Amino acid sequence: MVDEQVKLVPIANVGRIMKQILPPTAKISKEAKETMQECASEFISFVTGEASDKCQKENRRTVNGDDICWALSSLGFDNYAEVMLRYLYKLRDFERLRANQNKLGLNDDDEEAPSAPLEFNIMERVQRRRFN
Repeated sequence: MVDEQVKLVPIANVGRIMKQILPPTAKISKEAKETMQECASEFISFVTGEASDKCQKENRRTVNGDDICWALSSLGFDNYAEVMLRYLYKLRDFERLRANQNKLGLNDDDEEAPSAPLEFNIMERVQRRRFN
């Protein structure tokens, strides 16, 4: 049982994500959290395994964000792959801009320093679809 738990996403994280989509007064049972924990962990393993297989075929040892996006798409999760790819590009642009500004000697207190990229929140998109 210990080996099985090591492979699971932390249940506190799962509960926190579940609470984001529910009304503030809603309660979540332990059983619901555990079920989602198992599903989320399985999904992550499924997608990561597909990405890892791609890397092995290409003789690479490191799975990167592009590999995960490719795996999502190849497994039929095209909508998620598109959103993740856009986020990945924004994150890379942010990191590149931040690195360039650090080279110029700008720090976090400077007004010109970039702020973090838009928060990646897939649940926000789901809520908009549901209510519009």
